[in-house]
Amino acid sequence: MTLADRDEELRELAEAEIRKNQGSVEADPYRLTYHHMPPTGLMNDPNGWIQWNGTYHLFYQWLPFHTGHGAKFWGHRTSEDLIHWTEQTPALTPSEWFDKDGAFSGSAVVADDQLHLFYTGNLDGDTGPEEEYQCAAVSVDGINFKKKGVVIERPEGYTSHFRDPKVWHHEGNWYMIVGAQTMDKQGQVLLYQSQDLENWEFIGPAAGSFRGPLKAFGYMWECPDLFPLNGRDVLIVSPQGLEPDGMDYANTYQSGFFTGTLDYDTGSFDHGAFRELDRGFEFYAPQTMEDEQGRRLLIGWMGVPDQEEEAHPTTANHWIHALTLPRELTWKDGRLMQSPAEELQAMRGPVLLHSSITIENDQKAVRGVEGRSIELNLEFEKLGDQFALEFYQYASLSYRKGVLTLSRPRLDEHSKTEFRRVRLEQPLNSLRIFADTSSLEIFVNGGEEVFTSRIFPQPEEEHILFTSLGESTFSIEKWNLSGWTLEQG
Repeated sequence: MTLADRDEELRELAEAEIRKNQGSVEADPYRLTYHHMPPTGLMNDPNGWIQWNGTYHLFYQWLPFHTGHGAKFWGHRTSEDLIHWTEQTPALTPSEWFDKDGAFSGSAVVADDQLHLFYTGNLDGDTGPEEEYQCAAVSVDGINFKKKGVVIERPEGYTSHFRDPKVWHHEGNWYMIVGAQTMDKQGQVLLYQSQDLENWEFIGPAAGSFRGPLKAFGYMWECPDLFPLNGRDVLIVSPQGLEPDGMDYANTYQSGFFTGTLDYDTGSFDHGAFRELDRGFEFYAPQTMEDEQGRRLLIGWMGVPDQEEEAHPTTANHWIHALTLPRELTWKDGRLMQSPAEELQAMRGPVLLHSSITIENDQKAVRGVEGRSIELNLEFEKLGDQFALEFYQYASLSYRKGVLTLSRPRLDEHSKTEFRRVRLEQPLNSLRIFADTSSLEIFVNGGEEVFTSRIFPQPEEEHILFTSLGESTFSIEKWNLSGWTLEQG
């Protein structure tokens, strides 16, 4: 069998899997209405997130054949407006010797009016990767991609955990960072340089455990992303192996960022402290890009590896996981802020406005504030000793003494409750909440903090309750959301 035959066979097998499971997938009451989900099987990291000639390209890790991890494809969707999407043919399949066990995560750049993909080719070993290579593929039309093969092999001094290339252009040269693990099991980010996207020079480790201000800081750094924002460099990374520390690092693996300055001559990234990007239960492997408007847009995976994935009820219907909304990153008063992309406002129906509501030592519903595909905007005038929202008799968001807490039943043990918390730097003044059938994305104080989580309440439950100990006064805007579409290309 030729490599082209193997590629075509994998595409046909994936299509057959979609057809086989279409009925159960589409009938699942937890399917989302305005988020990216897999047509069947497993979706995880966003890849190759880019805008080219006015079209947004979003690639994603996809395993069509079951809801566990394995030999990933690159799924591919395009949009002109972030609302109306087209499912294109998969960009990459695990068809070659260097990616036969998975075309793992990576990024995209435009050069010479072609779209270049950089990704990790994975070869499985008994207990982890036997080898991981950084590979390339290219397209002249943005739809059909030709693999160029391996462009970077693992350097000496590092284990086979060597993946997730992010490529960018700076002052006449191309640069790539790759997540890696040293031989003594410490996570790092490695920096490469190229003039032609084919021949790459290893500069060295840019950041990681025991570099700069850090001591041991995780045994592997996944999905690195480095970019300039308002005069400073930002390094986003997903370190594995951080132990919980008070309210921080509560998930199995974390995603966050450092700010500082990359010295392009030495390859060293001088940075400050690590800060988590999202405080919810499901958020990992985010990727950013600068669009043609000059915005820095982020999309993340609404999931965490090795964190009760088998307990998601959607697996019974042959699918699992989703991606977050696209978010714009900005700086305000020295803080990295996240806000939903403004295009999402096109999904809104008529606004329901409650200009002033006061609750004192009571729990109650608010007229018209219900539904499972909605956006809420709350502005607080006064807060009592404790304020809380209960979503669908399942999840709760509460604020007390400067601490914001999201709680829900454990996915694997419903009789137990789990929590995610953050202490706000300023008093709670606003909440912008996107609820979508089986997810919550909660933007706090204009995006100072975010909570992203999957939720699985009873499908028919639509009520939201408000509770105040003491007197709380606030206004509410509420919209039903619709208009997100996904068509076949």
